[in-house]
Amino acid sequence: MNRSEKKAPGNLIRKWAVVDAKDITRTETWLEGMAAQGLFQRRVLAELAGSGLTAGQPKVLDYLNRFGERDQKTIAAYCEIEPATVGSILLRMERSGLVVRQQHEGNRRSLFVSLTEQGEQAAAAVAEIFRETETAAVSGLSPEELEQLKGLLDRLWRSMETHRMQHDSGEEKNEIQ
Repeated sequence: MNRSEKKAPGNLIRKWAVVDAKDITRTETWLEGMAAQGLFQRRVLAELAGSGLTAGQPKVLDYLNRFGERDQKTIAAYCEIEPATVGSILLRMERSGLVVRQQHEGNRRSLFVSLTEQGEQAAAAVAEIFRETETAAVSGLSPEELEQLKGLLDRLWRSMETHRMQHDSGEEKNEIQ
């Protein structure tokens, strides 16, 4: 493999060329984002191996640890998980003793989820793994570059969220731009 090639996830070979920012295609940007996210996720999952947590559970633990008791619909939306899938994740977490789900007086339609003591301990471990992985991921960046990255990622998220909301409301045209 020469210096302009790197091995990408899935044993694919990707060429990494130095190009002018105007020449970067949407596909290359998408691939870079997916590759970085994939590496981050694999590292987190490797660190969590043996913990008994399954896919989706670390994200839910982190969310509940940060924001406290919430209903399933809110958890699904924040964690970007389909409501039916979050229901299955929460059922496994409840059976493992990590969360409790209960109805609130006057609201029989929603189940509210909160961490148990065991869930709080697991969430603390997940938070530490997230911190360590993030620290490793940005270790090659200067403080200025890190701030720039945060700003760019925030702008990217806002752009994608605006696009999603337009799509969901039917405002988006049915053409590829």
